[in-house]
Amino acid sequence: MRNMIIRALTGIVFVAVMVGGILYSPISCGVLFALITVLSVWEFTGLVNEHANVQVNRLITTMAACCLFAALYGFAAGVSSAVALFVPWLLSIIYLLVEELYLQRERPIENWAFTMLAQIYIALPFSLLSLLMFSPDSQWLIMGVFIFLWCSDTGAYCTGSLIGKHKLFPRVSPGKTWEGSIGGGVLALAASQVMAHYLTSLSSVEWAIFALIVVVFGTWGDLIESLFKRKLGVKDSGKILPGHGGMLDRFDSSLLVIPAVIIYLTLLATL
Repeated sequence: MRNMIIRALTGIVFVAVMVGGILYSPISCGVLFALITVLSVWEFTGLVNEHANVQVNRLITTMAACCLFAALYGFAAGVSSAVALFVPWLLSIIYLLVEELYLQRERPIENWAFTMLAQIYIALPFSLLSLLMFSPDSQWLIMGVFIFLWCSDTGAYCTGSLIGKHKLFPRVSPGKTWEGSIGGGVLALAASQVMAHYLTSLSSVEWAIFALIVVVFGTWGDLIESLFKRKLGVKDSGKILPGHGGMLDRFDSSLLVIPAVIIYLTLLATL
């Protein structure tokens, strides 16, 4: 009961911070996801250093991720010198590559691989959200990503618990079922039509496709993080969120969803 109360309270605070940060202003949204980026990359590098037998420079890798986010945020905000904001990120990447020449560690290739994975797998998706922070109704497009993810997770859990029998991907995540995934998709589709009723930035069909993209890529994102944790031999990515694990445990699905949504919205804008 105590764990359930802690989990519920953490969930309430988490949702309140996410909704408030996203909807209040582009600045609050930027600060929120910059913090999420920093905490996620710091957590990721700590995990691989401890369990993957590598030596990634946590501080510089995290600073590089923050620079990448700042650069894309400045570009999206229309800062005239935004291109210059990429220079600290490039310098950080060059430093992280060159340092392996002098430190003479045993596994330089693995160190490089995990260093770049932190930038591509974590920092880049969160940074791409900056492209949605300054366009009309952009805050609701970002909210749509997380509303559909939350609906998908809730629907999948409830449906899977009640009627789930056919395993979705037993090698990676034995608890997930096809029935649960379908239930999550149905709930996300229902939510998309509610949003289409109140928001005219997308049509009802476009909102429905948006929701389906979130469900499919969110499931893949969750499975990828499950595979990552399984190979490292850990249950949770961290303990920063009591009752919910770490940052990667909460944002794993969005890491694949965000690039997919950016591609989808870009295609819509060009058609």
